[in-house]
Amino acid sequence: MTNIESTPISSPVRDQPHSIRTIIKAHPVISFFLLTLVLSWWPWPLYAAGNFPLPIASFGPFLAAIAVLGVTGGRSAIRPLIRSMLHWRVPGRWWLLMIATPVLITGTALALNLLLGAQPPSAAQLGAWSGVPIAFALALLVPGLGGAWEEPGWRGYALPRLVDPYGWKLASLILGAVTAVWHLPLMLSGLISWWDLLLVVSSNVVIALLFLTSGRSVLLVMVLHATNNAFSGTFVSQLFTGTDASRQAAITALIWAATAAVLLTTKRPRS
Repeated sequence: MTNIESTPISSPVRDQPHSIRTIIKAHPVISFFLLTLVLSWWPWPLYAAGNFPLPIASFGPFLAAIAVLGVTGGRSAIRPLIRSMLHWRVPGRWWLLMIATPVLITGTALALNLLLGAQPPSAAQLGAWSGVPIAFALALLVPGLGGAWEEPGWRGYALPRLVDPYGWKLASLILGAVTAVWHLPLMLSGLISWWDLLLVVSSNVVIALLFLTSGRSVLLVMVLHATNNAFSGTFVSQLFTGTDASRQAAITALIWAATAAVLLTTKRPRS
């Protein structure tokens, strides 16, 4: 007869080798990407039903980074990310570059669009530039308004962990592809152009190099992202309609792509 007392009773928790926590610890970067989609795409069906203003929660990458860091390293692993989001003591040239890069690229696209025959914006449309600082502040400070709060996830968490095994060039392209997929709800909903697929991949290369070279301050790239959203998204993209708007999106994406191509063939970050 079997001795019941000597028969081990399996623990339902201990004997689950594929628990969520175990999977996250074994595959943290992949878990981050998947969790980012879950935490970002939940508004999509609500938006489709007319019950939510946007089909995506832009702070999803930030929440995913916090969750994965918490599981894999606890509070001590989260602190460096938060510190980097507050790291403002960097040389002034980096602040200038983070603001100037998206403004110059979008401004160049605007000039080319006008040269190619786009309808010049009216004085009233141009007067909307006064709202750019407010849009910038909201994108930078309020999670969910603009894309700045994507950066703690993309650059603060994912990029450094992809750079070590793949190098900055391939890492930036991998992250760019994932980020492009992340934007699909916005494209499928018609809120942004399909040209943004190219723009997102290309801008990831540019932002990766700036982030790695400037001392890995997440705050800096949050400023860049907020600037681009405020100037390009809130202001310039509203100056055109129809074919002119499509041309503006295409030219902007192509300039980002050309910039990324130059950097991929010539630059190496001093990380």
